[in-house]
Amino acid sequence: MPSNDHQSVHNHSNHEHSTHADHDHSNHEHMNHDTHNHDSMDHSMHMGNLKVKFFVSLFLSIPIILLSPMMGGKLPFQLTFNGSEWIVLFLASVLFFYGGMPFLKGAKMEIEMKSPAMMTLISLGISVAYIYSVYAFVANNILNKNNHVMDFFWELATLILIMLLGHWIEMNAVSNAGNALQKMAELLPNSAIILDETGATREVDLKDVKVGDKVLVKAGEKVPTDGVIVAGKTTVNESMVTGESKEVQKEINDNVIGGSVNGSGIVTVNVTGTGESGYLSQVMELVSNAQKEKSRVESLSDKVAKLLFYVALIVGISTFFIWIILKGDVNIALERMVTVLIIACPHALGLAIPLVTARSTSLGAKNGLLIKNRQSLEVAKKVDIIMMDKTGTLTEGNFAVNEYISFNSEYSNEKVLQFMASLEKNSSHPLSVGVLKKVDELELEIPNAIEVNNLPGIGLEGTVDGEEVKIVSVSYLNRNNITYDQKLFDNLSNKGNSISFLLLNDKNIGLVAQGDQIKSEAKIMVEKLKNKGIKPVMLTGDNKQVASVVAKQLGIEDVHAELMPEDKEKIVKEYEDNGLTVMMVGDGVNDAPSLVRANIGIAIGAGTDVAIDSADVILVKSNPFDILHFLSLAKNTQRKMVQNLWWGAGYNILAIPLAAGILANWGIVLSPAIGAIFMSLSTVIVAINAMLLKIDSNND
Repeated sequence: MPSNDHQSVHNHSNHEHSTHADHDHSNHEHMNHDTHNHDSMDHSMHMGNLKVKFFVSLFLSIPIILLSPMMGGKLPFQLTFNGSEWIVLFLASVLFFYGGMPFLKGAKMEIEMKSPAMMTLISLGISVAYIYSVYAFVANNILNKNNHVMDFFWELATLILIMLLGHWIEMNAVSNAGNALQKMAELLPNSAIILDETGATREVDLKDVKVGDKVLVKAGEKVPTDGVIVAGKTTVNESMVTGESKEVQKEINDNVIGGSVNGSGIVTVNVTGTGESGYLSQVMELVSNAQKEKSRVESLSDKVAKLLFYVALIVGISTFFIWIILKGDVNIALERMVTVLIIACPHALGLAIPLVTARSTSLGAKNGLLIKNRQSLEVAKKVDIIMMDKTGTLTEGNFAVNEYISFNSEYSNEKVLQFMASLEKNSSHPLSVGVLKKVDELELEIPNAIEVNNLPGIGLEGTVDGEEVKIVSVSYLNRNNITYDQKLFDNLSNKGNSISFLLLNDKNIGLVAQGDQIKSEAKIMVEKLKNKGIKPVMLTGDNKQVASVVAKQLGIEDVHAELMPEDKEKIVKEYEDNGLTVMMVGDGVNDAPSLVRANIGIAIGAGTDVAIDSADVILVKSNPFDILHFLSLAKNTQRKMVQNLWWGAGYNILAIPLAAGILANWGIVLSPAIGAIFMSLSTVIVAINAMLLKIDSNND
């Protein structure tokens, strides 16, 4: 991946992975995203405003519920008057085609995919209820006034209403937990200051800014658009956009990203991207795409619904023919069959999973877990391997100078730092930040460097006080036969330091050793993963020596070092091809391919481009210990889902055979009204059970 032209890239010893070649923004939108379709439920729910549909359906349902009997049983609050049945028929017809349309369309898609599930089961229930009720209306009110064929308009109304409510709850919960689109949109200011050819300024709405305009960005303001600096010098904080918390030096001809925060300087920016062409808008588009379900794994609720669909169909049809044979009465046979088909689609099933999802996403958000893909909660119980990036995930990613040593008596240790800082101030590399921070801490002056150039794969070069200065890696010294203290190098490297050598006129005059700090929670997290039988694996672009030191301190035995982004993705795929379920945890764009490839992708840090693009779950607090919280939440969520599905659908094991009349010879036939009462009870139990979901504080 090519590096950004506005970022200097230099590969210090042991730190090849941190080059900004791994953090390409310009090509970000071309990454390989998983484009698996939503399941049919998600597709159909996007066909209209679910909230509006629910409330309109509620308005239509209230008169139906008041004017029609519940499965043949007269309710205490039921109202009837001359012509009321015509009102019920009209309202029920509108409700069926309006409120029921998402389910009917979803069922059509499921059948086309030859995978009937929840939408097909719901459609079966509401279609049978509506068609049979129309038949009952015609039989009772048109053909023969003395007929008393039972209608199911009450069941039709409540079934559509509760199913719409369930899907609205679920979508609302997921939307609230993963509200990344809104957060990204809020990064941009509402207006920009345009600078015309005469130097005059005027403030305009952001939507009126065009490519080619020049905008003035004052100190502390947000950069309104993508662009190139044509005047001024500053530092820019891009953390809200790229996830990197370091202040990035920006000068003329450097790129800036809309949404980043300007530092203390005043700059003029030539606009290169606005609206849909801007980087932030492209990322927002990726957010929208990333919300699609990436797993083809069938959800638990769909498995139950599919089973119920086939059971209901087989039992319902069998019931019809058996009662025809036994009684020879079509009305009795139809009523029994319809009762079976409607009871097979219990109201509670529509709320069983959505209520757990709503509680789960809410609980996750309160604990710093943004769950974008509900499927990840179901897959988590099968995780065998958790692969983790090193820098930023297991370590802080903030380098600090541990040693700075001069090999030449003419130059002090501090002079080595000053020489390095003169070149490093032109770079945004994490190691550069460490050197500059140390120089600032020691209150040393930074000499002026000219003709500073990036040496790809090596480091930096430039001229300081007439001297030719280079910052290089140990591999450069080896290739050019430049001597260095091998014992000292090994000693510092084995402590986990990244080593940069300073050359003055091609002579090795000193080094700087920098170390990254391991996150305090990382070691405990690794131990607890092992206790759970989950194998931790480290994937890093860093040098093998440094990776081994960190892995040893954390207790990770399986280490893959010196990796490019495509190497990480390949390793994830290899583990998956061996039948293992893989979770990947990372924090940078270089982790994006492996996050997408993994069964579950978890991003460290809210707001990072990789989190928005590729991950199923975001750890907002950037705390690796939250991996354990996610596993706990997933385990408990799965358990609640199973419990709710039993409460929501389990009673069918008894209700369907009884509704079919299996014990009719003994005078036991399930009354439709009793069936409806059991349905209502199971709905209440499902709701209470979902609210009892919690994250275990003890993650042993």
